[in-house]
Parts: sequence; structure tokens; C-alpha cells
Amino acid sequence: MTEFRIEKDSMGEVQVPAQAYYSAQTQRAVENFPISGWHLPAPLIHAMGLVKLACATANRDLGKLTQTGKNKLTDEQVEKLLAACREVAEGKLDDQFPIDVFQTGSGTSSNMNANEVISNRAIELLGGDRFEKEKPVHPNDHVNMGQSTNDIFPTAIHVAVALRIKNDLIPALTKFRDVLAAKAAEWDQVMKIGRTHLADATPLRLGQEIGGLARQLTLSIERAERAIASILELPAGGTAVGTGINTHPEFGRRVAEVLASETGIPFIEAVDHFEGNAQRDGLVECHGNLRTIAVTLFNLSNNIRWLGSGPRCGFYELKLPDRQPGSSIMPGKVNPVMCESMMQAAARVIGNDQTIAFSGATGGQFQLNIMMPVMGHAALESVALLASSCRAFVEFCAAEMEANIEACEASVEKSLSMVTSLNPHIGYEKAAALAKEAFKSGKTIRELCREQGILPEATLREALDPMSMTEPQA
Repeated sequence: MTEFRIEKDSMGEVQVPAQAYYSAQTQRAVENFPISGWHLPAPLIHAMGLVKLACATANRDLGKLTQTGKNKLTDEQVEKLLAACREVAEGKLDDQFPIDVFQTGSGTSSNMNANEVISNRAIELLGGDRFEKEKPVHPNDHVNMGQSTNDIFPTAIHVAVALRIKNDLIPALTKFRDVLAAKAAEWDQVMKIGRTHLADATPLRLGQEIGGLARQLTLSIERAERAIASILELPAGGTAVGTGINTHPEFGRRVAEVLASETGIPFIEAVDHFEGNAQRDGLVECHGNLRTIAVTLFNLSNNIRWLGSGPRCGFYELKLPDRQPGSSIMPGKVNPVMCESMMQAAARVIGNDQTIAFSGATGGQFQLNIMMPVMGHAALESVALLASSCRAFVEFCAAEMEANIEACEASVEKSLSMVTSLNPHIGYEKAAALAKEAFKSGKTIRELCREQGILPEATLREALDPMSMTEPQA
């Protein structure tokens, strides 16, 4: 066996690795784009296979693949074409997609990569020689029938991103929310002091504070669902510029129906194929929701980091699980590493949003956006980072964190903000003076009130009951 074989395309001959399923156009792209070493993300490769399956199914059902003429296939050939598409969708041929993300801006190289791999694999499944120059299942004529990269690659991006949000991100956010909701219920009677501006505020219950974080995650789940809704319209059927040249009028609708059936996501044909081909506004909107989720996760993990600060000189109201030594010089130091990990992942997603917004705004001229591979890569990276960081945070931090009840409750009585509940009894000005005197003397609000006989004991006890301060009073 030789190390290479010779393949030919419209530009001439090129050397291709001997056993590769891809052919000349893929190899040219490998040589042209030695940029990052980042290949097309696996979920996008799988989505390409699924989209090619949907296209072949639509063409089969419309009689396009088995019609008379040069492109006619037998039923067996169609069956193997579909089987090869399925193998790509199932990740069985991932190693046959070697092209860098930073390639032709439409994704043409990766679309042809898929066409070549599916063509050669179908020929092999038929018992033929995939290295023959004449292709009984042709990458352009059959695998790419009724398609252009310009409508198929963005369709694959929408399918890949929607699937990862549905199957990866939403379950991870849901688990995170449920763990925090359980902690909130468990700690509902734990009193602590509130903080605004990082300064002491009125009391609240630890369960209320953590319940607020759980609500943030519920809203994040809703944003993830809206992110999917932003990319339900699929450009397939628009071909090169949105006119649908070289495809059947029902093709786009049928492709969307197959993809909806395969994924359980209600994809539809683009309402306007000129918009569907040319603009990536839906993906920009989709990632805007992902960015908001990242902002939430950054805020949430940073709050937990602050609540766990200490153990001697911080708040230390939450006991975070020890995961690893925290310092190469300070023995025994343990850091909130899971919080920091999530914050960094969120920062990356926020940065990805700039890439996608910029690409959507400046990358599209007339009938095509030429920044699609980097947009797809960034969006899928964001989904993966958000989902993975949620899973890790739940497993290694949230599920095991404990309330430091003693630390929570110790600060409540000392807080100057306890005076707030006296406003209805003595007025704001007198309450403010009392707070300043308490701070200067080091005494509590309750002690000063008793010394000065400001209120009867029963009234004072009722007014300064911390638990009553955590709910509205009639």
C-alpha cells in the first residue's frame, strides 16, 4: 500500500492519504488552512450527517434520486447513501473531518468534506471500490443534490446548536436548579444578615438567598428554550442565493420535517429563503440568550464564592467542599476552585458572544454570510462550556456545600441594619442616630434601646425579631 493515492477534482490532481474516505476537495482545504488545529466540532459534523440524511430522504421521496437520467440511483444505492449519512450523524466517521475551523467562510470545504465521505462510504457499503474514479454514488450529483453549502451549512449549525442546548445544556441547568432549590428548602429557617453594596443590610433567611439563585437558574432554562426558538427556521431549500435553483419546491419543507422527526425539535422551513440564506440574526439572538446564561452563572458562582470566603477572616456562611490544595506556599489553604472555574467558563462564553455578534453584523453581504464556521464553533463551544461547568459545579461543589449556621446567625444581632424595623415606631431620623451611636459604642441596637427605654420590652422584642423581618408585614 502506498502512503497516498491520487484524486482529481475540477482543478486537477491532488495527493490524498491512501485510506481516507475524503477526497480531493477536502485535502485541498487541509493544505490551504493550517490555521488553528481546531477541527469542525463533533456536534456540527454529526448535524451535517443528519442534514444530509434529511436531504437524501427528501430527494428519495420526491423521486429525484431514482428518476431517469444521468443521476439515477437504484433503490439499493439510495439505501446505502442513507446508511452512510446515518454513520456520519452517529459519529462513526469523525476522524474523516480534518479541516480547520478557519476555512472558507461559507463552510464549503466542510460541506464537500461531508459529501466526499458519505459518497465513498456508500460505495464501500455497496461492496464497491471507493477509490474508483467514477463514483456510482457521486458527492455532488447525489449526496449534494438540491443543495448548496450556502443553505446547508447554516442549517447544520442550527441543528447542532439546538440539539446541544436541548440535550446537554437544559438538563445541566435543570439539575443545578434542583440542587439549589433543595438547599434553599433545607436552609429556610437559617437566619443571616443581608448585604447590599457589600455593606450590612436587613436580615434574611439563607434559604431565601439560595432560593433567589435557584430562580436565576429557572430563568436560565427559559432563556435556553428561547435560544432554541431563535434557530428553528432552517435555510435548506434556498440553495445558492435563496432562489431554490436546482431543487424541488417541496424540498425545504420536507427536509425540515425529517429533521424535526429525527431530533424532536420543531424545525420549520425558512419563512423567507433570502433572509434564511443571507442573515445569521437567529444565531446571534440564540447566543445572546447563552450570553445571558453565562452572566447568570458568573454572578451565581461569584456570590457562592463570597459566601464561602474565610474560614477565619471572611463571611464563611457556606462551607464549600475542599477539592484540592490552594497554594504552593501557604500550607492548608483551600480555595473556591469550582466557583473560579465556572467564572472563567462564563467569561469565555461572553467573549464568544462578541465573536458571533461581530460576525453576524459584518460578515454578511448581500446573499451570504462568510463567517459561519467560526460562528458555529463559538456557539457550540459556549453550549459545551455552560453545560460542563454546571455539571462539574453541581457534582463537586453545590451538592456538598453546607450552611455554617453559627456564622450566619452570629452576625444578625450585631448588625446596625436591625434598626430598620424601628422606623415605623421612632422614625427614620431617630433610628439613624441610634445606628450611629451603636456603631460608636460597640453595642447592639437592642442593648441601646433597652438602656434608653426607647420602646416597651414587648414592642421591642416584636420589632427586633429577625424572622419577622424576612417577610412583609401587614
